[in-house]
Amino acid sequence: MDEEPVETTVYSLAASVPAQPDRRGSERFLSLLRVGAMVVDGRRELCLIRNISAGGMMIRAYSPVSVGTPLSIELKQGDPVNGIVQWNEEGLTGVAFDSPIDVLALLAPPEEGPRPRLPRIEVECTAWVRQEADVIRTRVANVSQGGVRLETPAPLTIGGDVVVTLPGLTPAAGVVKWREGDAYGIAFNRGLILSELVHWLKDQQQEQQRRIAV
Repeated sequence: MDEEPVETTVYSLAASVPAQPDRRGSERFLSLLRVGAMVVDGRRELCLIRNISAGGMMIRAYSPVSVGTPLSIELKQGDPVNGIVQWNEEGLTGVAFDSPIDVLALLAPPEEGPRPRLPRIEVECTAWVRQEADVIRTRVANVSQGGVRLETPAPLTIGGDVVVTLPGLTPAAGVVKWREGDAYGIAFNRGLILSELVHWLKDQQQEQQRRIAV
């Protein structure tokens, strides 16, 4: 049986505000979503952050927030980001930031204490997957130190061993964990090196900015 992917906060290098979510037949687990502190109409409360991009975020608030309401959300201790509510749907709220943020700087580890693993980051690039004798061209949806979400109409075997090659990174061996339509979740056998992944993400961010500027 396919493993159901657990929902965690996703970060994106895109400049746009996260779009309204696709309708799904079943509710996913929310226990791994990042918690943020939201200030709206002079009150402070917690919210769950489902998606963060340079231009905005998608949150699950615990009380209704009307479209057009200004608010601020603290993503790092003492570092609030201001924005305006753009949409509401099925308990989720889209917020547009007043000015773009640096997503990779937001993910920078603290100077003291343990270095946390990098969460999932949405990217737009091609990857190649080798499963047995087949090499398949795929589209990357998001990547983390521990794995990658790929999209391809070609069939991959759940539980099968694969090797994933992202352009500019050393090929990584892994296992196909789940399938959802044309999307597959692959867990790496060994986590990617944080410094190499961050450097690669910066290159992807610059490439995305160049494409927008053209």
